[in-house]
Amino acid sequence: MMTTMAALLGALPLALGTGVGAELRRPLGITIVGGLILSQMLTLFTTPVVYIYMDRLQTGIENLRSRRRTTHVPAPAHSD
Repeated sequence: MMTTMAALLGALPLALGTGVGAELRRPLGITIVGGLILSQMLTLFTTPVVYIYMDRLQTGIENLRSRRRTTHVPAPAHSD
């Protein structure tokens, strides 16, 4: 987050600048700011989802392993 904010704040003068040659630099600044915001949002939303899916996969694998370890032993027959 801090790196993204530093880069974003560094690109703001390009995006908001006025003066001679600003019309050439402004699209670059807007692209940098937009790309940083988009990539940060995607990272903040996708990282927890990936961890949740990895946890579910691990739980599923553990369940499969525990099922293989336990074998069904038939109950002894009653002799009446």
